[in-house]
Amino acid sequence: MSSSWNSVGLEVLYQVIGWIAFAAWSFSFYPQVVLNYKRKSVVGLNFDFLVLNLTKHSSYLIYNAALFFSPVIQKQYHDKFGDKEMIPVAANDVAFSVHAVTLTAFTLSQVLIYERGNQKVSKVCISITAVVWTAAIVCLIVAWPKSNWLWLIDIFNTIQVLMTAIKYIPQAVMNFRRKSTTGWSIGNILLDLTGGVLNFGQMGVQSIDQHTLVNFYGNIGKTLLSLEVVFFDVIFIIQHYVLYPVKRDENGKAIISERVAPLIRPLDKPEEDSV
Repeated sequence: MSSSWNSVGLEVLYQVIGWIAFAAWSFSFYPQVVLNYKRKSVVGLNFDFLVLNLTKHSSYLIYNAALFFSPVIQKQYHDKFGDKEMIPVAANDVAFSVHAVTLTAFTLSQVLIYERGNQKVSKVCISITAVVWTAAIVCLIVAWPKSNWLWLIDIFNTIQVLMTAIKYIPQAVMNFRRKSTTGWSIGNILLDLTGGVLNFGQMGVQSIDQHTLVNFYGNIGKTLLSLEVVFFDVIFIIQHYVLYPVKRDENGKAIISERVAPLIRPLDKPEEDSV
């Protein structure tokens, strides 16, 4: 017996929450892109964050697209968790992943054309990225002979969880060392937080309808993703509004005061505040 919704109302609510989460998470990329464009600078935006973020979203896209579109992988999922269990990936998850990879790549392209001071991608970040993709290729080789595709995409789901856990750290540390969040868009964070909360709520609606928690641990990556996003976004909000609030001059422009000179090239004039 294939899985289905018990309540039409909850199914509609599930879709509505999912697409609102998609909108929030998708639009969360644009404040940073706009901020970079307005400033013609990416100073203050950590490049390690961008590289790790691209790996994270690429891995999540592989997981979401494979589980959503592949009948073979869906069958393996039902064999593992039961025929009555619903696939824990929605259309909005796939749409978000495609959009996220595209916008993250675009933001990386801004790094190549705008002022970046002496910022660069760290050797640690390069090493982590190389190790992760090498491991992914090895897992593909291992999974291929026996068609263990569910196991393989679970590896990619694990990768995106790990990348989410570490990708924010370089930016948080950079903000701490600069004692400033200028160059790092708070609009990004507020929308990201909204998407994370709604994403978790969407899973809760499905769980209520199905009278089971399988969708939480059947797609543990999505569960952990939401929790990690909320955790780090709260940290960034505290940094921006409490620890390092923006000081403005009489014209309303942000006054920048760098306390860690080696991080970026000194600026000659105040920068505009975060979007």
